Amino acid sequence: MKKRYAIAAVLSAGLFVTCHSEFMKFRKSEDKQQAYLLEKGQIDVAFGSYEVEGRTIHYTQSGAEGQPLVLMVHGSPGSSDAMLDYLADSSLTHRALVVTVDRPGFGYSDFGKTERSLEKQSQQLLPLLEKCRASGNKAILVGHSYGGPLIARMAMDFPELVDGLVIVAGSIDPTLEPEYWWARPLDWWVFRWMAPGAFRVSNQEIIPLKGQLEEMLPLWANITCPVTVLQGTKDNLVAPENADFAKKMITNSRRLEVDKLEGDDHFIMWSKEPLIAQKILEMLAVESTKVQ
Repeated sequence: MKKRYAIAAVLSAGLFVTCHSEFMKFRKSEDKQQAYLLEKGQIDVAFGSYEVEGRTIHYTQSGAEGQPLVLMVHGSPGSSDAMLDYLADSSLTHRALVVTVDRPGFGYSDFGKTERSLEKQSQQLLPLLEKCRASGNKAILVGHSYGGPLIARMAMDFPELVDGLVIVAGSIDPTLEPEYWWARPLDWWVFRWMAPGAFRVSNQEIIPLKGQLEEMLPLWANITCPVTVLQGTKDNLVAPENADFAKKMITNSRRLEVDKLEGDDHFIMWSKEPLIAQKILEMLAVESTKVQ
C-alpha cells in the first residue's frame, strides 16, 4: 500500500512539474524572441511594459517609432511570440510600428493572473492606442481567434482611436460559441492546480465569453472604421459562420471585406501569413483610416 502511494505521489509530482514547465507556458523569453528575429534578419526589436489597473502588460515591437501602429493580439492560449513572423516581415515594419502584446494573464503580462472580462482587457490595452494617437499616427488592430472579439471590443469602446480592424478566425457570434461540459469542472480548485498555467487562464476567460459576446450585440453599431474579416471554411475551433455574423452586424463600417478561405483551418494566422500581411498593408493604405 505504501509503495502504491509513493508511486502515485511521484506521478503527481511529475505531472505538476510537466504542466508547469516553461514549455507549457506558451511563451518565449525576450532573449529567445530577439534571437529568433535576428535569425530572420530583423535587428530593430524592442521590448516594453507598462502598468495599468494594477496589472503589468508586456509587449514586443519592431519597426520605427513615429509610424502607424499595427497592434497584433493573440488568441487563447498564446502570447506575443505567436506573431514573431509578422515582427520579422520587413514589408510591414517598413510601413508601421508592429507591436505584439501579451494579453493579460499570458506571456509576461502577469502570467497566470486571469482577466475574464473582454471589456477590462480592452481597457488594459488602451495605453498602446493612446501612445499611438499622441504621436499623431493611426492604429490598425489585428486579432486572431479570441483576439478577434477583443479588438472588436476595443473598436466599440474607443472608436476614435481605432482606424482599422483585421479579424482572423475571430470568435464573435455568441450563438456559435461552444460550451464545453468539462470547462467549469476544470476550473474547480481541486483540478485547477494541475492545469498548465496558460490552459487554466484560457479556460477561465473562455467560460464567460458567450455571455460577453451577447453583451456586445448592441455595440457593433459603434464600429465605423474599415474592417477585414478572414475565416477558413474548415475551421474546427471557430465556426466558419462567424464570418456571416460579421457581415450582418458590422453595418456602419466605412469599408467591410469578408474573405472565406476555402479549405483552410483555424491556423490561417500562420499558414496564410503572406495573405494576412497583405491585408494589413491594404488596411494601412485605406485613405479613410488616416487620422484627421
